[in-house]
Amino acid sequence: MTSGDEGLARGAQASDPSHDAGAPIAEHRSRTHATVETVLRNRLAVAGLVILAVLVLAAIIGPWVIPYEINEIDIANRLTGPSTDHWFGTDELGRDVFSRVVVGARVSLVVGFVAVGIALILGVPIGLISGFYGGATDSTLMRFMDILFSLPAILLAIAILAVLGPGIVNAMIAIGIVYTPIFARITRGSVLTIRQSVFVRAAESLGATNNRILRTHILPNVMAPIIVQTSLSLAFAILAEAALSFLGLGVQPPEPAWGRMLAEGRSFFEQAPWMAIFPGLAIVLTVMAFNFVGDGLRDALDPQQRSVIESRGVG
Repeated sequence: MTSGDEGLARGAQASDPSHDAGAPIAEHRSRTHATVETVLRNRLAVAGLVILAVLVLAAIIGPWVIPYEINEIDIANRLTGPSTDHWFGTDELGRDVFSRVVVGARVSLVVGFVAVGIALILGVPIGLISGFYGGATDSTLMRFMDILFSLPAILLAIAILAVLGPGIVNAMIAIGIVYTPIFARITRGSVLTIRQSVFVRAAESLGATNNRILRTHILPNVMAPIIVQTSLSLAFAILAEAALSFLGLGVQPPEPAWGRMLAEGRSFFEQAPWMAIFPGLAIVLTVMAFNFVGDGLRDALDPQQRSVIESRGVG
């Protein structure tokens, strides 16, 4: 092929609309593939994903495969240790601890995801509006977020539940409100950086509305830190739910919840330590799994961290 033919080919390729449309898609797929590949090279992140997969599976099919009903009382076998009949032993009423731990996974995961979902729905728009418009809007919204953020999370959740009353729904609302300032602050910080970008100024010069700029140009570019924070907040939300249930403000009996089971097992720890050990291990493993996945996502979505990992060949 002559140089003239090559120039014509390049010109035809550049003028081809399908080629122009496919380039961003290919770039997006390449970026997604690189992110997934980086996460899968992180052994701790993979371990966290495996643990979470088991927990999600237990939450979905657990109620149908558990060997005993969660509230089946068997006084004759109360406080019996782990055995082939009762893998995690029984509690003070003879209920199977394994069955209650498995069903408790559903409660913890639902509370965690719903609570973080509430925080996302409230916090991300506040951060977008605050960072984009600035001025009095920014000062008003962020001062309110600072007030919420300055209060200890568990005490703020307890105060909200004191107003709303105990229960799983109110616990999800309380935890969601507690973690709203975190998402608002992270979103605002990212928006302040992207707000001065060339592509945002170009969209403004072309007459794009503020809503379109926020939705099309800014929000997609601030999703990376939000995704990382979501995975980390899920761990803390589950931990907060366990603390509230431990205090009797979250899930109410006879519904099994890991925090509630810890509270019940505390009184029998010397006589039947398995009542507290297995729910405690479930909480620890779940929180660790979300933290491992969050760290892996942070390394994969942060270009600087990714370049360091790739240069060192860390797996």
